Amino acid sequence: MMPDPKIEYRPLTPEEEARRRKRSVAIALALGAMVLLFFVLTIAKLGPQVLNRPL
Repeated sequence: MMPDPKIEYRPLTPEEEARRRKRSVAIALALGAMVLLFFVLTIAKLGPQVLNRPL
């Protein structure tokens, strides 16, 4: 898909870059928390005996 030649892009201001960075960090933290939550819930559902299996 080619960029639209009619659209003019302008550089971001330092304030906009800072807001984008904060938003990206917030999304990364939320995603990490969700992964950790799924991991903990999976281990809780499987139970502690899942680690005591014969090799």
